[in-house]
Amino acid sequence: MEYEASLDRAMDAVPDIQSSGDRLSVPDASAQTDGAFTRFTNLDSVADALARDTDHLHRYVQQSLATSGKLEDGVGRYNGSFQERDFDAAVTDYTEEYVRCSECGLPDTRLVQEDRTMMLRCDACGAFRPVKKGRSSSQTQQRQDDVEEGQTYTVEVTDTGRKGDGVAHRGDYTIFVPGASEGDVVEIYIESTSGNLAFSRLA
Repeated sequence: MEYEASLDRAMDAVPDIQSSGDRLSVPDASAQTDGAFTRFTNLDSVADALARDTDHLHRYVQQSLATSGKLEDGVGRYNGSFQERDFDAAVTDYTEEYVRCSECGLPDTRLVQEDRTMMLRCDACGAFRPVKKGRSSSQTQQRQDDVEEGQTYTVEVTDTGRKGDGVAHRGDYTIFVPGASEGDVVEIYIESTSGNLAFSRLA
């Protein structure tokens, strides 16, 4: 009986890794124009849903949108005109890099520092990996050669975004492709870009 009781306790302590990886319930971004700036009004709520520090997410959004910004009382304020889809795309990219486990797909992860390297450690399956370092300004400038508005490209859809859009990559760009599914090779037309994010439609 003692063995069975110990086994039951051990099984209770094992994280559930049977889910599809869709446990995250992240609110859609809310954008508000403020003169020459755009406010990400619920940035703090989005960070809470991701179980990440608001300032860390804010700095990632700045980098993704290639702009300057300021964080005040949980609200991000960014220089330029942006839409809610710009913020949503940045959050999707952030989630894949800093939240979801690349092995089991679950969000049961935490950021840890090991030997001066930031690692993403999964509490569900035990996997861990380094996270990407921020891009330098020279790399940001180089992005312009990768994707241009008004151009068509053939890309392979390798991921699925938080809202179900196909996601492809070209150079340093993450490209959102509505109507495409993972594994598709499609020709796309770039409608707009924002930082290292690009929005397209099927050509």
